[in-house]
Amino acid sequence: MSNTIIEIKNLKRDFQVGEETVHALRGVSFSIEEGEFVTIMGTSGSGKSTLLNLLGCLDTPTDGEYFLDGKPVAKMTKNERAIYRNRKIGFVFQSYNLLPKTTALENVELPLLYNSEYSASQRKEKAKKALIDVSLEDRMYHKSQQMSGGQQQRVAIARALANNPPIILADEPTGNLDTKSSEEIMNIFRTLNKEGNSIILVTHEPEIADNADRVIVFKDGSIIEDRRKEGVENNLA
Repeated sequence: MSNTIIEIKNLKRDFQVGEETVHALRGVSFSIEEGEFVTIMGTSGSGKSTLLNLLGCLDTPTDGEYFLDGKPVAKMTKNERAIYRNRKIGFVFQSYNLLPKTTALENVELPLLYNSEYSASQRKEKAKKALIDVSLEDRMYHKSQQMSGGQQQRVAIARALANNPPIILADEPTGNLDTKSSEEIMNIFRTLNKEGNSIILVTHEPEIADNADRVIVFKDGSIIEDRRKEGVENNLA
């Protein structure tokens, strides 16, 4: 039986914009099991990216509870959150977020620099393996501007994989790509999921969402639908 790797209870996130309070998340609750592939859907402003930032420990909620691999995130110090984020979560962004004047290998090594478990030679070997895993062994020493959008996104995925995190968070990872490159990226995510990674992917594209086992739909900061491919509705209570 799989374990619950993410659990959120009544999660709220408010932002102050001038004199107005924006309720980006309005008491959201759900859990994700190890090895699930979940897409978060919704229009712009629905709260999905706010949620991803909270799940990635890049932000803290206004109210509610978040348990990451059974640990209450609210009780972690800022340093503990940073360590947990580095070891447990890999991030993939729409805009790749690569350093432009560095090679693919150097970009992938970046998260490993914050992990004291690895020596310099181990970091390089792990970075090479991650690039091989996304079929970029022939682009290791190419700089970002020498690669296509699809290749840059594969570098970004390799970087997310470098620390062997159990969770991959992806925010619109195909948003800047053509159809063929998008299919290649989604094939990588499906393979990673089959190998045991939990994938949580934000998208507004139904055809991308179809790759997942489960789709959670947001509107105005609330969940309006939580469905699995087999048609079994989750209890959102």
